[in-house]
Amino acid sequence: MSQSTFAMVGLGTMGRNLALNIEDHGFPVAVWNLETDWTDKFLADHRGAKFTGARTLPELVAALERPRRIMMLIPAGAPVDQMIDKLAPLLDQGDILIDGGNSWFLDTRRREAALRDKRLNFVGCGVSGGEEGARRGPSLMPGGSADAWGRIRDVLEAIAAKTEAGPCVTHVGSDGAGHFVKMVHNGIEYGDMQLIAETYDVLHRGLGLSTPEAGRVFAGWNRGILESFLVELTAQVCAVIDPQTKQPMVDVIQDKAGQKGTGKWTAQVALDLAVAVPTIGAALDGRVLSSLKDQRVAASTVFAATDTGGPFKGRDAAAWHDDLRDALYAARICSYAQGMALIAAGAAEYKWTIDLAEMARIWKGGCIIRARLLDQVRQAFGAGKTPANLLIDPAIAADMQRAAAGWRRVTAAAAAAGIPVPALSASLAYFDSYRTARLPQNLTQAQRDAFGAHTFERIEKPGFQHFDWGLQAE
Repeated sequence: MSQSTFAMVGLGTMGRNLALNIEDHGFPVAVWNLETDWTDKFLADHRGAKFTGARTLPELVAALERPRRIMMLIPAGAPVDQMIDKLAPLLDQGDILIDGGNSWFLDTRRREAALRDKRLNFVGCGVSGGEEGARRGPSLMPGGSADAWGRIRDVLEAIAAKTEAGPCVTHVGSDGAGHFVKMVHNGIEYGDMQLIAETYDVLHRGLGLSTPEAGRVFAGWNRGILESFLVELTAQVCAVIDPQTKQPMVDVIQDKAGQKGTGKWTAQVALDLAVAVPTIGAALDGRVLSSLKDQRVAASTVFAATDTGGPFKGRDAAAWHDDLRDALYAARICSYAQGMALIAAGAAEYKWTIDLAEMARIWKGGCIIRARLLDQVRQAFGAGKTPANLLIDPAIAADMQRAAAGWRRVTAAAAAAGIPVPALSASLAYFDSYRTARLPQNLTQAQRDAFGAHTFERIEKPGFQHFDWGLQAE
């Protein structure tokens, strides 16, 4: 069997396209899939390319040059552990296993430690960009040892998306850092998608635009500060017509959205690390509420309709478009700010060295959240700068101040019209809370001490104390 320099385990959508990408860049690839007919079809579809098919895992391992480099693109969870158990006995010291799925980062930490004890390298590598990204150039977030990164760097840099800032891949950090960053990336993606959906709803129900008309507004915004993959994609999908009904395709799609593990994990980890991520939380809630279709339909017959768009009709539409653009932009900044704060907290908790400017750089191409805004994020954390929060970067802060008035008008008008904008509103509350020097949690602390003797700190001196609130009341 001819020698390959890289192997792909799993020939589903992502594995197949990554294998093609790797081979395109001159690396002979050995491939294996649980269903051998998938392997046979893949090889038949790509005759003449530098692929070697393996029907068994020992055949796959035997086909590889050393140190062996094997990437798994298989379902997260138990299947990854099962595959590791099968592959590890076949490998030699220094060989490298790469998990390219969306695995739970604590599982990645556990697996990396276990394989390190066996003198094998394990890399948890986030992959973003979907099917097209995998084929033409994804954003890659590998975590693991520096030695492992050095041995896979040539392949990953070759296949990653390229921007003027370089290939969209970097060594994120040790053990589970790559999968942690990919998890947060997906959380930001949840927030961004919800913000765009709410903005579309205001354009549609508040301002009375048809779906294609709303798409044209998004297309215009994509030529300015909102330039991004998701805004561009929104403009494109809003223009597509359903061949069956001749209606906009978006209009014939059921309004129920699901959610996978990474978005939920982001919110869970944020709670564990005491990092506020209200934009991402609102996006998750939005998807959960959307799934209650039957209940929502029933409730709509109980409550009088208020989503008439009335508050939006007494003002020039172009002015509302500007306000909506500013609201979406400012709220998007909040989503990125929350994500970066969570990555920084994760790095501190798990002793990772993660360069936030590098994360912004590798997200500039290939991935779902690529956006012009990432240039500012990169500058905010570049040159050794470590702002406590993205919001206080001077350039970002100036943009937030400029956008705030329109943002407030949009959320107020949407509330008056009965149009839910949970992520836009949560983002505004996050911004207002972060910029407020004294919040009302002094009352919260007084309540907790009064009913449970939980103690509090006084303004004028450090240290916790309890007050006898019953005596004071008399």
